[in-house]
Amino acid sequence: MSNSSIIKKIKVVVILFITISFCGVFVQKSYAQDGHDLFNSQLGKNQLGNNQLSNSQLSKETQQLKSEVLKLNRELFILEEDLLFPASTQVAIFVSVDIGQFFKLDSVEVKINEQNVAGFLYTKRQRIALEQGGIQKLYLGNLKTGEHQLTAIFIGLDNEGRTVKRATQYTFEKEDDALMLELKLVDNVSNYRTQVVVEQWAL
Repeated sequence: MSNSSIIKKIKVVVILFITISFCGVFVQKSYAQDGHDLFNSQLGKNQLGNNQLSNSQLSKETQQLKSEVLKLNRELFILEEDLLFPASTQVAIFVSVDIGQFFKLDSVEVKINEQNVAGFLYTKRQRIALEQGGIQKLYLGNLKTGEHQLTAIFIGLDNEGRTVKRATQYTFEKEDDALMLELKLVDNVSNYRTQVVVEQWAL
């Protein structure tokens, strides 16, 4: 069975779980409405108590089902990445920002072997998140073993509000293991400039 067939079958299971979850929520709301109507009737007080009990039970079951769906989604995501990007060919590129005092990030473009593989335009909120220590997963793809060249071009504003460009080239060797590269924008206090540093993660 092909990898794509396995992924499709797992996705069908996830959709079924989500459908069942929504059905549970719908039934729960129906019971809540019935309970409201019975509240206005003296004859329905006992039945209201039973419905409230049913509502509580349905709520617990619905929450449990939602948790199972989320867990299944996470497992599906991991399985899908393993199938589409096996370790022998997998390469991932991350972006991080150190302080961001001399460079306000606006966009990034990444090439591997002169081919565009990723680009991103940042909002102010996303830039601040990076400056506060966040790490962005910019690219995930496949590369054959051997030597490759990465080119990263960052565009942003300097501390005087002028548009500037920061770029770097990095030659790396892709082996049989997954490869993780981090593009770090690092402030250099000696010359008040930001430079791009490439760091290869040790797995």
